[in-house]
Amino acid sequence: MKYPKGSRQKRQTHTEKKQSYKTNDAFANRGMTLEKEIVETNKYYLESGKAVIHKKPTPVQVVQVDYPKRSAAVIKEAYYQKPSTTDFNGLYKGKHIDFEAKETKNKQSLPFTNIHSHQVEHMKRIEEHGGVTFFIIRFTAINETYLLPLSSFLRKWEEQFNGGRKSLPYNFITEKGYLIPFQLQAKVNYLEIVDDVYINGGDCND
Repeated sequence: MKYPKGSRQKRQTHTEKKQSYKTNDAFANRGMTLEKEIVETNKYYLESGKAVIHKKPTPVQVVQVDYPKRSAAVIKEAYYQKPSTTDFNGLYKGKHIDFEAKETKNKQSLPFTNIHSHQVEHMKRIEEHGGVTFFIIRFTAINETYLLPLSSFLRKWEEQFNGGRKSLPYNFITEKGYLIPFQLQAKVNYLEIVDDVYINGGDCND
């Protein structure tokens, strides 16, 4: 598990937090998908005035439309298109936040087949312009959720094109990522990690 760079005392405090996160998570009555939990968390952030972050709607291609009345249109046929960017974006403490959420039943890795190259390119552009971008990854079988910075992700992503493995290993995610706390109101409290890593002088580069 990787922690923000800083004093020894800060590292110890973060370790204590990590242990409490696991405890809270183990006793939580889960069952919602990761996406739904993030949507609920974002609603709590919005209502409490902490941040404005929303899920992006999935693009839909309309194929057939009927007009039973001049003032009304009825969509008869439509198809979901492949998302062109990431799942969530918004504003937090003056920073543009942009991230993708993925969950897997695999205990050992997250396959890259779950991630699209155009999403990765979008995230790279966001980071180049000073935005905060990352992945939220959940291993459903062991009920653990991690924030993985884009910089760490890209190292493994690029390796696959040079004969490397086609997935993100669980051990890599636990080493380079940050375990996200579960709370009753903020079920996926990722902004606490964003504060430590990106806002309050932390450094996610390694």
